[in-house]
Amino acid sequence: MRLAARGGTRRLSFHLDDTLLPTASAAVLLLPLALLHSRALADVLLSSVAVLFLLRCWAKADWSALRSGWFRLAALLWAWLLGVTLCVGSPPAMLQALVMVRLPVFALALQHWVLAEPATRRRLFWVVVAAAVWIALQCWQQYLLGTNIFGYPRWGDGALTGPFWKPRAGSAYGAVFFPAFLPLVMDLLDRTSARARLAAVLLLAISVATMVLIGQRMPTLLLLFGLLCAGLLLRRFRLPMLLAMLAGGVLLAATPVISPPTFQKLVLRFLEQMQHFPTSNYGLLYIRALVMVAAHPWHGLGFDGFRNHCAEPQYFSGIPWLGMTDAENGGLAGCNLHPHNYYLQMATDGGLPALLLFATLAALWLTQLARALAPRPEPLRVALFVTALLALWPLSSTTALFVLPTSGWLFLSLGWGLAEARTAAAARAGIPSVASTSHTRTPLADSRPKNVTA
Repeated sequence: MRLAARGGTRRLSFHLDDTLLPTASAAVLLLPLALLHSRALADVLLSSVAVLFLLRCWAKADWSALRSGWFRLAALLWAWLLGVTLCVGSPPAMLQALVMVRLPVFALALQHWVLAEPATRRRLFWVVVAAAVWIALQCWQQYLLGTNIFGYPRWGDGALTGPFWKPRAGSAYGAVFFPAFLPLVMDLLDRTSARARLAAVLLLAISVATMVLIGQRMPTLLLLFGLLCAGLLLRRFRLPMLLAMLAGGVLLAATPVISPPTFQKLVLRFLEQMQHFPTSNYGLLYIRALVMVAAHPWHGLGFDGFRNHCAEPQYFSGIPWLGMTDAENGGLAGCNLHPHNYYLQMATDGGLPALLLFATLAALWLTQLARALAPRPEPLRVALFVTALLALWPLSSTTALFVLPTSGWLFLSLGWGLAEARTAAAARAGIPSVASTSHTRTPLADSRPKNVTA
């Protein structure tokens, strides 16, 4: 009887998985489009995938995925933030800290379940391509015609908003740029036709030019850094990369004539901020965060601590060694919804322990993604590694870490990259059940013509 019961449970779990997996896959494929235009729908899709994965683990009585090294570290970070918020935070912050766990569970579901099959990864690739093309087309329409498809003009400071009503195009375009365009460019470069290789250079140049015209400083700088990283990892990408960067430089030099608002924001405003960084908007935010961390180094101020406490006068002081005196602390000007840096956000929310845990987690993620590049880096895996590197780069201005759409793009790319890393590790170990799901070079591998060289 016991054996029969076990057999019935096993059959039930397999039938349940046949239902759960297509549902979760559809949610993941819809997620990039939802991240562009519906934050609420995106949260529902992302959370549903996390819940379905846990239901699947329960039905199969298999919780082995939750023992992954990076997930244990993420769970420890979550528990620390939860405990700190319980002690010093507010009830709304406690609720936010509680549901934060859905994000690493979502990435874990992609790594071990939803994106285990190559067909789903290929479909996700084309969805991301569609998202990138949509953003680019709307940016060019807004630049050439004055408004996007929804009738919104460029932002007051000159930034192109693409398909959005406010300046979000730069961060969204940066989140999909490398996974969407790098495999396509490399696939064209691998063809024997000179026309295909010229198309690769033109595709890359137009893609880079789009970011320049968007006119947002940090996304443009990170894109430049990402191109250099991709060029270091992919030898055949170096010449097209240099040509595209040269085209971008020529375009930037021409912006005083063809797009004065872009020149004003990308060049003049950037130089002004760098010359007076401690008293710039970003400098005031960073110094305020450092003052708050210095006041509460071991436990921080709980989830969303910067937002809830940055307006308190006790933190209105400067840091002389950074060129900011108490008289120049900025007052309320040093306050915002978040400190505009993931690492400072972790430090203000959970103190130095949270900062250490998050920095270690970021290093572990990047290490696993980097291992997938051996022995020969494949373009898509390089793209996902570069995307994660740019997202987790400590010297950058960011939005809030655990708020969609930012967290959606981050954990989608991480889960996708970790799924590719798991496939690569299985291939190296000779495990057929997982290694057999690997595609050859890019999501285009199955449709490449016969004369393509590997």
